[in-house]
Amino acid sequence: MNNLASYAVKTTKGRLHNEETPKYRSEFGRDRDRIIHSSAFRRLEYKTQVFINHEGDLFRTRLTHSLEVAQVGRSVASALNLNVDLVEAICLAHDLGHTPFGHVGQDELNSCMHKACGEGFEHNLQSLRIVDKLEERYADFDGLNLTFETREGILKHCSLKTAKTLGDLGIRFLNKTQPSLEAQLANVADELAYNFHDIDDGLRAGIITLEQLEEVAIIDEELKYLHKKYPALSGRRLHKELVRHLINKTIYDLIESTLSNIKKYNIITMDNVRGIIPIVTYSELMAQKQKELKKFLHKNLYKHSSVMQLRFKSATIIRGLFEAFVSDESLLPEAYQDKIASCGLYRVVADYISGMTDRYAFRQYNKLFTVENI
Repeated sequence: MNNLASYAVKTTKGRLHNEETPKYRSEFGRDRDRIIHSSAFRRLEYKTQVFINHEGDLFRTRLTHSLEVAQVGRSVASALNLNVDLVEAICLAHDLGHTPFGHVGQDELNSCMHKACGEGFEHNLQSLRIVDKLEERYADFDGLNLTFETREGILKHCSLKTAKTLGDLGIRFLNKTQPSLEAQLANVADELAYNFHDIDDGLRAGIITLEQLEEVAIIDEELKYLHKKYPALSGRRLHKELVRHLINKTIYDLIESTLSNIKKYNIITMDNVRGIIPIVTYSELMAQKQKELKKFLHKNLYKHSSVMQLRFKSATIIRGLFEAFVSDESLLPEAYQDKIASCGLYRVVADYISGMTDRYAFRQYNKLFTVENI
């Protein structure tokens, strides 16, 4: 802690439930460890990133994505002298509330909830709900009882209506101010990791090609450099070397741009950090290149016919499960039926479905709708 920058998070504002200070680790190290040991974290192993888990063993899942985000976050945090334990805790927890089947699962569950009760579903809020209420590991409290700073970092987005119900955690959304630099970093690390690792998975799946990627400025630059340095390099090794160079180049830009912002805006204390301008950012040129890359991935990977077919199938499963459980609550496990009186049927159904892995959701759907299983 002594080596942390003056603008880094050093102490916590506290937890929802008071606990003794940990003896041999930091408060944020305790958060990280609790997240890793949680049931929700283990379930990420079988939740989709882009490609459904059973499509191939080598494609990324929500678990491997979260680990890669944490690795990026740690590297940048060390360079900036930020609180590495806090960054790692936020990165590891940021997708705990994600549904099965990736973003299509969230979109479909959100649509179902809006139609049913007008509340909607958002995975960042669900991640917070998991660490605050749904995990059942401790005798003294529900959830994981994480620090304010970790919980603030997990909640990346929030409507003003919801923010008003969250007490101190919602103030920054109401005041339009920024969270800690650690939270800002975790948010950027998430985007950085999935952009470049989705390229890796897309190349492996044969959905996108190097020739297509040459349309994107940042990739064309690196490919030209690699072809010049390694003229005989091709295939898988060229793919891997490309992704490695892209990540390194982007991380360097992020570090240098953030250090420049810290100097430019005279960031000395946490009070300075919580202004209205994000400090952990790319340079203007790199931000434009990242925007171009995201546009390319949306068009050529996320909207590819094979991915869209999986999205259609996934949406059908989520919608079918939601409608079945809402129409007959006795189809829910007893433990979830017991929560309906206190939480409401729709929220309980959302909790149950969002906690499913891809393969568990497949099995539940087949049990309910496939005649062969009767």
